[in-house]
Amino acid sequence: MFTSSTREIPRTSAVPRHIAIIMDGNGRWAKQRMLPRVAGHRRGVEAVRAIIMACAERNVEFLTLFAFSSENWRRPADEVSILMELFLRALEQEVAKLHANQIRFKVIGDTSSFGPRIRELIAAGEIQTAANARLTLTIAANYGGRWDIAQAARRYFAAHPDALAEGAEFRPEHLEPYLAMAYAPEPDLFIRTGGEQRVSNFLLWQLAYTELLFTDRLWPDFDAPALDAAIEWYQQRERRFGRTSEQVQAARGA
Repeated sequence: MFTSSTREIPRTSAVPRHIAIIMDGNGRWAKQRMLPRVAGHRRGVEAVRAIIMACAERNVEFLTLFAFSSENWRRPADEVSILMELFLRALEQEVAKLHANQIRFKVIGDTSSFGPRIRELIAAGEIQTAANARLTLTIAANYGGRWDIAQAARRYFAAHPDALAEGAEFRPEHLEPYLAMAYAPEPDLFIRTGGEQRVSNFLLWQLAYTELLFTDRLWPDFDAPALDAAIEWYQQRERRFGRTSEQVQAARGA
């Protein structure tokens, strides 16, 4: 398990160790071209494929993509059905490619709402790629940050019923092993495409000290040069983690 940025200063490098992305703008991309929304989602899958490989080539260790939020069930039923079909096809067609490229595949979120075939493919993909170490790709599906914290609390108190006793000590680090992404460091760089400037219930716990980049570029147009521009922006940030600029500069010179 990785330590929290609120307790210890994490290891940083010129290339973000962990990048998390909200892939927004598929529908608007299609609308601008007078195409059905499904065309935008299909083009978005191509962008996913390109960014996964771009991250692997740039030695990013962890990439987390927000594919389907717990709130996305509110979308029109036909669009939800299309998204589920695209997710199913991606699981059927892409996991073997990830494995061939030494990429580990993980899914976080409440997968109980998905059909049995999707759940089977998720489990099989995670098992097949478990030993891969080039890049860990996490897909957040039916995921919400509040859900994550709630499920972590539920699991913690189920494992430690004495913690409910009056006067029992309870600290944030008690929950950390039970969070959905306990296997990964906190994101260094968060990117949201599509122009919106909010985190939309994504990795609420984990984004405490993450650098947040919002871009107007729509997700289907987000490519390797756009990723390089985001990394260059990140490299200009001074990551203080509560320290002063003087302390950061002194640590660099140490």
